Amino acid sequence: MGLWELFVIAVGLSMDALAVSVCKGLSVGRVRPRHCLIAGAWFGGFQMMMPLLGYLLGVRFQSFIVSVDHWVAFILLGAIGVNMIRESREEGEAMDASFGARTMFLLAVATSIDALAVGVTFAFLGVDIPPAVSFIGATTFVLSALGVGVGSRFGERFGSRAELAGGVILVLMGCKILLEHLGILG
Repeated sequence: MGLWELFVIAVGLSMDALAVSVCKGLSVGRVRPRHCLIAGAWFGGFQMMMPLLGYLLGVRFQSFIVSVDHWVAFILLGAIGVNMIRESREEGEAMDASFGARTMFLLAVATSIDALAVGVTFAFLGVDIPPAVSFIGATTFVLSALGVGVGSRFGERFGSRAELAGGVILVLMGCKILLEHLGILG
């Protein structure tokens, strides 16, 4: 597998994490460098770890992984998105801008499920796994860190409407993943 092909895979896998990072940035009143670093580390770390885990699991569990990945992503993204929508409608309370371990763990798992299946594919292709997963992790780190900053700029201008939009985006992303895997969307 060439560098260009790996770059395309890395960017493709990073898109869910980028979208969620933008949504996290929407909920932050004032973004700090640590917010960007936290999002980058969680998302980049999981995007690096999941293909490695998939590679190690290999062909043996491929049918199980492929059969449930869309449900896990749908449930996690849907629940987080509904919570953001609910909080956007509450008056007098600050938006949930948590970058805590529990919140970030759930988001990182939800956005990296597809990377697990990619890792299984890497096992079939005989990809040199250490540089491949490092490249994927680094790409996701950079895009996620930038996403928090972009989302924050929109959040400053649009307040709770931005959090509502972020929640809707997460719910729709979860639905899209589910519908694609069920064969309803092409």
